[in-house]
Amino acid sequence: MSELVFFSGTMDCGKSTLALQIEHNRSARGLQALIFTRDDRAGEGKLSSRLGLVTDAVEALPAVDLYDFVVERMSQGGRVDYLIVDEAQFLAPEQIDQLARIVDDLDLDVFAFGITTDFRTKLFPGSQRLIELADRVETLQVEAMCWCGARATHNARTVGGVMVVEGEQVVVGDVGVAAEEIGYEVLCRRHHRRRMTSAAARAGALSPDVLPVTSA
Repeated sequence: MSELVFFSGTMDCGKSTLALQIEHNRSARGLQALIFTRDDRAGEGKLSSRLGLVTDAVEALPAVDLYDFVVERMSQGGRVDYLIVDEAQFLAPEQIDQLARIVDDLDLDVFAFGITTDFRTKLFPGSQRLIELADRVETLQVEAMCWCGARATHNARTVGGVMVVEGEQVVVGDVGVAAEEIGYEVLCRRHHRRRMTSAAARAGALSPDVLPVTSA
């Protein structure tokens, strides 16, 4: 039976790379994917990996009914064997419902990829709905690492090189950007709680075993 599968993980753990790998493997078997994405770092209508791989995709804007889009594509003779949805955390909850309907009513597999929580450690609405509806939730096995060497579990946003915990939930950026820009970094929970990014650790000449004492 067809499934709605949610592949989740932090930033920088290979989600988009896996999405492209699934598309490559299935296309080699003659299967045709319909790829959706939202706010990819490479620009509108693109699915990109940090390894440098890029492919075209349909931008899943809030006004797009994904179920109707697939039905329209198929009714016009387009072939759709399965769906890949990258940056799924940015989708509206009702669009996740539409993905579930595609699985149930059109009997198509849907592979969704996204991060679970934002820089404030709060669930993205799209990710929350995926967790509620998905047939399977898979945690990516390629673990991103905090600067201290521990497994990274949280996404941090930086502005001007300084970690922030307030602001709009969705601001497109990337890991490893220039200090004066909005950027992101993956951290373990301990260092996210203490707002200790790699830059802050270097500035304070700290090791993973020498941490500031906080009351939080």
